[in-house]
Amino acid sequence: MLVALRADMFTPSLSWWLVFVPLFAADGLSTYFTAIVSIRLYQENEKRLAVLRLLWVLTVLSLKLVCEVLLCQKLAEQDHARDLWFGLIVSPLFILLQLLMIRACRVN
Repeated sequence: MLVALRADMFTPSLSWWLVFVPLFAADGLSTYFTAIVSIRLYQENEKRLAVLRLLWVLTVLSLKLVCEVLLCQKLAEQDHARDLWFGLIVSPLFILLQLLMIRACRVN
């Protein structure tokens, strides 16, 4: 909803960084939830599973966060000379897709 309001220029004072705040908050809550689950797994002597889960989720969230930050910079700096091209912005998503393909093909 915030993206539609900002894109249609109904609220031109609304910056792109404020539009992306709900996404950043959701990433923070997901990280917090993952930390809690990993701590509980660690306490239940599932140490290997806890570490692997924590590393996987933090990798996914960090790649998603990098993509969101780069997109926000691209949208916020349309008037400036520094231009980010969209291949650079979505490259973390391509890396994430490759990691998901590797994980899907892994044999247990």
